[in-house]
Amino acid sequence: MLNILVCVKQIPDVDLVRMDPETGNLIRAGVPTLTNPLDLNALEAAVQVKERYGGTVTLITMGPPMAESTLRECLAVGGDEAVLITGRPFGGADTLSTSYSIVKAADMKGKFDLIFCGKETLDGATGQMASQLAERFDAAQISCCLSIDEIADGKIRATRALENGRELVEADLPCLVTVEKDNFFGRLPNLEAYLASKTAEITTYSENDIDGLDLQKIGVPGSGTIVPKIYPPELPEPGQIIKTGSVKTDVSRLVELLTEKGSL
Repeated sequence: MLNILVCVKQIPDVDLVRMDPETGNLIRAGVPTLTNPLDLNALEAAVQVKERYGGTVTLITMGPPMAESTLRECLAVGGDEAVLITGRPFGGADTLSTSYSIVKAADMKGKFDLIFCGKETLDGATGQMASQLAERFDAAQISCCLSIDEIADGKIRATRALENGRELVEADLPCLVTVEKDNFFGRLPNLEAYLASKTAEITTYSENDIDGLDLQKIGVPGSGTIVPKIYPPELPEPGQIIKTGSVKTDVSRLVELLTEKGSL
C-alpha cells in the first residue's frame, strides 16, 4: 500500500484577471477561481497508481479558506483525504516559502512514498515548485512523466518525455513526479463521489497548528523573491498588410508608408 501526496493549487481564471493601471497589481476581486488544470493531470496519475497498486491519496494546498472548494473537487475524483494550509502569515509567499510550508504541513500526516504535482501553475508558470518540494522531501524526482510503468521493490520505473524522444528511468522511493497531460486526463466524478466530497472532512492547519514551523520561513519573510510591480509589455505599433491585388499598387503604397515613417 502506497502513501501518496498530491499538491494542488486554486488559481484565478487567468483569462479574466485584469491589471490596475495605477498600481500595476493584478485585480483578483470578483474573478472566478479554478483548480490549476495541470494539477488535475497529476491527480489523475496518482489515482491511477492507487487503483493499480493500492494506497491512499492525500491532497494538500495552501491558500485562503475558499481554496477548500478545490480540495473538494479533487476528493470527488479520487482523493481520500485533504489538507488546507491557511492563515494570514502565509500570504505573499513565493515558491521558496510555499514549498517550505507544504512540506512542514505534509509531515504532520506522515511520510509519503510518492508525491505528485503539476509541472507548473497557469498563474505563475515558474515551474519551480516540483524541484523545491523534491529537495525538501528528500525525494528523487521524475519530471515530464508520460507513463508510470512499474512500482516494485521500493522503486518506480517511468517513461518521461524529452525534447527529441523518450527516456525510461528508474528511481528509488520516495519520489516526486510531475506528469505530461497526454495520458493523464482529469476524470469526471460519479454522483456518489461528488456528493460525498461535499461533506468530507478537511484538515485545516493554521500557522499555529504545524509542528516546528518557523514563522520567518513562511509568507513574505520566507520569500527569496519579491515582485514589487507587474505591468503589461509595451506593444509595438501594429503592422499593416498591403494586399490590393495589384503588385504595382502594393509597392506604391509600401513606398508611401515608408516615406511617412521617415525610412526612405
